[in-house]
Amino acid sequence: MDRRDFLQQTAKAAMVLPFVHLPAFAKENRMGIVVHSYGLRWNSKVESKQYPGFASAIDLLEHCHSIGAGGVQVGVKNWTQDFGKKVRDKREKLGLYLEGSIGLPQKAEDVQAFEQDVIGAKEAGAEVLRTVSLGTRRYESLHSSAEFEGFRKKAIRALEISEPVARKHKMKLAVENHKDWRADELADVIRKLNSEWIGVTLDFGNSIALLEDPMEVVQTLAPFMFSTHVKDMGVDEYPEGFLLSEVPLGEGMIDLKKMFEICRKELPTVTFNLEMITRDPLKIPCLTDDYWATFEGVSGYALARTLRMVREKPFKPSLPKVSHLKDEEKLAAEEQNILTSLSYSKSNLGL
Repeated sequence: MDRRDFLQQTAKAAMVLPFVHLPAFAKENRMGIVVHSYGLRWNSKVESKQYPGFASAIDLLEHCHSIGAGGVQVGVKNWTQDFGKKVRDKREKLGLYLEGSIGLPQKAEDVQAFEQDVIGAKEAGAEVLRTVSLGTRRYESLHSSAEFEGFRKKAIRALEISEPVARKHKMKLAVENHKDWRADELADVIRKLNSEWIGVTLDFGNSIALLEDPMEVVQTLAPFMFSTHVKDMGVDEYPEGFLLSEVPLGEGMIDLKKMFEICRKELPTVTFNLEMITRDPLKIPCLTDDYWATFEGVSGYALARTLRMVREKPFKPSLPKVSHLKDEEKLAAEEQNILTSLSYSKSNLGL
C-alpha cells in the first residue's frame, strides 16, 4: 500500500466505522488559528490594554478560545515536557486542539534537540507538526539553479533525518508550500520519501507567488495533506510584477468553498487553520530577471495566466496597508481581520 492509499483508506474508515476514535477537534469542527495570524501580538513589546501581547502558547490558547476558535497552530521550540503538560492542561480545559510548528534538523547533531521539541509537543497533545523547508521566499533567497539544487538536497536530507523521530513518536510532520516549493516539486519530494509520517501543510494562497493557480495547488497537494493554512488573497499590479496580500476570508479571489470541498474529500478529519497575516502587500517581482533564476522549467503560460488573473481580479478599492498606522491601530486591524474571517468561516464554510 502506498502512502496515498494509506491516507485515503484511513479517512474512509473514520467516516464509516463508529468505533474509530476521532480527535475532539474533528467533532468540534471549528476554525483554528495559526500563530502568524497574530504576528503583531505574539511576543509583542507594544504596551496595549486592549490588545496585550501573547507571551506563550497558553496566552494564545486562552485568547483564541475567547473569540470562538477551535484550536491553534504554534511554535514548539524549546518546549520541555513540563511546559507541554501545562499546555495540555489548558488546552483540554478549553476544549481546543493543538498543532505544533517546528524547525527541521539540518545535520545529524541537530536531531537530539529536534526530538526534544517533538516530545514536548506530544506531551501537549499535538499530533501534527507543521514545518518549512526554506523559511524565506525562493525568489528572494535563491539566485541560480545551482542554489536551488543545493536547497533541494538539504531540504530532502533534513526530512530524511527527521522521519525516524516522527515515526518513533507517531507524530505527523507536515511540510508547508511556503513560497519555496512549487506544488509538483513538493509532491514529488513527499512521494519519494514514502513515509506515512511526512506530508503537507497545504497553504491556500502562498503559491500564487510562484505563478501557480491556487486551485491546481490544492488538487496537487491535498492527497498528501495533514493540515492546512486557510487564507484568502488579494492581488494588484505593480511595475515589476504584482502585489499579493492576505485579506479577510470572503473578500479575495480564492474559491474557498471549492478548496474546502477538495480537502474534506481527501481527509475528512483535516484541520482548517486560519493564517490571516496583517501586513503591507508583498511584491512579487516576476518581471525581473533575478526572479526567474530558479524557474527554468516554468513556462511563459504560467506567467501569462497569473498576470491575466491579476488584471482581471484586482482587489478593490486597493490592497490594505498597515505600515502607516499607529501601533494600536495595527493591533486593532489585526484583530478585526481575524474576527471577520472567523465569522465568514462560520457563516459560509461550515466551521
